[in-house]
Amino acid sequence: MSTAKRFICKLLIVVGNSLTVIGCVGLMLGVWGAIPAQLFAIGISSGIRVIGSVAIAGCLLSALGYGAIEYLEQ
Repeated sequence: MSTAKRFICKLLIVVGNSLTVIGCVGLMLGVWGAIPAQLFAIGISSGIRVIGSVAIAGCLLSALGYGAIEYLEQ
């Protein structure tokens, strides 16, 4: 596997894991009332849903990165 492909995969993993952690911490803080979740509300979506979407996007990016590494190593 070339170094450019490996770098992109690792970047996806790092960004994905970071977004997952940020989203999960944001969800916990919103549920506990430490931050007002309505600050993140967009349109008719509640703030909790938007923060949760960040965590889900992070999980998807991580899965793409890990899957690409497995696929390229075959």
